[in-house]
Amino acid sequence: MENNELLNDVLAKAKIWLGDSYNNETQSEVRRMMDAEDKTELIESFYRDLEFGTGGLRGIMGAGTNRMNIYTVGAATQGLSNYLKSQFVDLPQISVVIGHDCRNNSRKFAEISADIFSANGIKVYLFEDLRPTPEISFAIRHYGCQSGIILTASHNPKEYNGYKAYWDDGAQMIAPHDENVIDEVMKIKDVKDIKFKGNPDLIQIIGEETDKLYIEKVKTISLSPESIKRFKDMKIVYTPIHGTGVKLVPWALKEYGFTNIINVPEQDVISGNFPTVYSPNPEEPAALDMAIKRAIATDAELVMATDPDSDRMGIAIKDDKNQWILVNGNQTALIFVYYLIRRWKELGKIQGKEYVVKTIVTTEIIKDIADKNDVECYDCYTGFKWIAAVMRENEGIKSYIGGGEESYGFLPETFVRDKDAVSSCSLMAEIAAWAKDNGKTLYELLQDIYLEYGYGKEKGISVVRKGKSGAEEIQKIMNDFRTNPPKELAGSNIKLIKDYKTLKQTNVKTGEITDLDMPATSNVLQYFTEDGTKISVRPSGTEPKIKFYIEVRGDMKSRDDYDAADAAANEKIEAARASLGV
Repeated sequence: MENNELLNDVLAKAKIWLGDSYNNETQSEVRRMMDAEDKTELIESFYRDLEFGTGGLRGIMGAGTNRMNIYTVGAATQGLSNYLKSQFVDLPQISVVIGHDCRNNSRKFAEISADIFSANGIKVYLFEDLRPTPEISFAIRHYGCQSGIILTASHNPKEYNGYKAYWDDGAQMIAPHDENVIDEVMKIKDVKDIKFKGNPDLIQIIGEETDKLYIEKVKTISLSPESIKRFKDMKIVYTPIHGTGVKLVPWALKEYGFTNIINVPEQDVISGNFPTVYSPNPEEPAALDMAIKRAIATDAELVMATDPDSDRMGIAIKDDKNQWILVNGNQTALIFVYYLIRRWKELGKIQGKEYVVKTIVTTEIIKDIADKNDVECYDCYTGFKWIAAVMRENEGIKSYIGGGEESYGFLPETFVRDKDAVSSCSLMAEIAAWAKDNGKTLYELLQDIYLEYGYGKEKGISVVRKGKSGAEEIQKIMNDFRTNPPKELAGSNIKLIKDYKTLKQTNVKTGEITDLDMPATSNVLQYFTEDGTKISVRPSGTEPKIKFYIEVRGDMKSRDDYDAADAAANEKIEAARASLGV
């Protein structure tokens, strides 16, 4: 009976999409799904409305209320337009920036959004072609806009697209604006409420003039220009993985002074189909395979890759056996924070009001580095909007050094308010040159960080559960962990439990419950054990998966201990994984 009711509801919603308000292409696609003997695709496309969440929209492209298409994008843009007009009533001209990545339909969605904003009397700065996400954030701030959007699904598979919305500081929206925009989007009940007919007079195309301004700003974060001069011919392999970094990352590297940038021609081809990779995600080892092969062939010293919207970067370096290894997101953030704090100190920039930011699931070694150097370290939720919120609170009061998260995102500047792979690639190349100037490789630099602050290793595990049944299973997993928390992990007793949904932390030994000081609630659980292990569990906000983050600690007395410390950490991670049942 329940399945029949669901199908009837879905059919009723689908029939609306056969009306004259929807174009012929959409109507044909809906009819095809309705006529199919297997109604699974129809149900998945209509069983719910694609939610405009706190990060915007993200979903599979296609016809239907639960898909990314011109109507769901249109409703999001109309709702955002309505909210902007309510918030900036006295402003003579509200303005927004629109950008997009390389994905299929991204340009179409960007142009439709430009039409809708302009139809609502809002001025639009529309990039002429694909651009990195961080440049959109920069442009919002530079042009003094009240909001902005980028059409991107970041590193998701090719079937996906997305819609990220920003506020006037260039950061993704947080409360109350995110929730208020969601309310406005939900009020769009009829496609006739969307103003699709644009006003060309309010749409301004922008391009290289904005690129130049952004690149000039990226140059200002350089801390070791002399090291670059000495090693400017260091061989660097870079790949945009078919995405938006193809122009600006090499440009920024050249502006820094690097003269030997080696590309991967097959992956310089801009394509939403990502033909050379299974997943355009720099977290996935396979995504860097072609770049590493190119590095081997050219005897390069550093490999860097960016995801399709160029907000996240992955790197590969040579180990002490001259073998190429991947550096994970936590290690990348460690290298950035260590370098930035050290160089700030050496250059006399530390005045006692400096801070760094990390997310709660990112390695605790970052806090150890900050503490030892008298730099404040903020913990925030996953997502750069929370790092940007800390920056907003401290603007004009304290000095931001840098901030990052384990998922390969870092921001070493303040003129952008989202993770920035363009500046991060430039800075990582500089760090490699600086390390070389100090007689070290990047691999040895990483080992030295562990020697000074203690060894740590992290592993992320994602359990994918697609569709309606998958979402229900993920919820059940979280409920089970919340109601029946583990007592030990990998043989070590749990001493502290943090529940960010209730904003309570429990001292397991004493039973004492205290409050967590966070700006909002979040469906995240954390377990801390007596031997320093940290486990975090949370559902993904953008993908059909539940994520487990495992961090273990160990000892290193010399660089020679690295392999043994790594092996011991791997054993502890596998034991923790077994304890979690994942």
